Amino acid sequence: MANVKKKKPPHSQDIPKREVDVYFDTFAKQFQHPLNRVLQYVGLPIFWFAVIGLVWMIPFPEIGFLKEHGYDTFLNWGSFFIAGMIYYYLRLATTLSYAVLLTIGLFSFFIVKLEHLEQAGGPAAWVVCAVLLLASLLVLYLGKRMEKHPVPFRIFLQLLTLGPIWLWHFVFRKFNIPY
Repeated sequence: MANVKKKKPPHSQDIPKREVDVYFDTFAKQFQHPLNRVLQYVGLPIFWFAVIGLVWMIPFPEIGFLKEHGYDTFLNWGSFFIAGMIYYYLRLATTLSYAVLLTIGLFSFFIVKLEHLEQAGGPAAWVVCAVLLLASLLVLYLGKRMEKHPVPFRIFLQLLTLGPIWLWHFVFRKFNIPY
């Protein structure tokens, strides 16, 4: 028989990491303090709720046929922002982007509730979102300062940008769901 060499299975070092995994590895190295992790688990969803809420509140041009059918509540600048955000996440990790989309659906429900509360005489929705945004940024920044080694500002901004899929990746890993 001819001397046939068997191919060795590739080692994990031989397989290039996906871009999203590189980000997650960077976050794991930079953000190790246990209390900071807890602050991130709380602060990142509040941050994103507030950001989406503020973008949602930017006045959108009135379009007659949408208003006639009652769809004007759901088409706004937030819709375009959400679409861009999900598209970006979809390119990084498809399943994680679906989980974030479900989260955004929940956020949207509460943003609309804030609008209804405002119409009933409650505080302005944009004020609530602005306060939440500032509070969450403060909490996340203070958490960043807890780390043993200084976290570069660029990594902190990446955390803010990729926070939703980063948080969901912990859930997916816990239940062995590929992303």
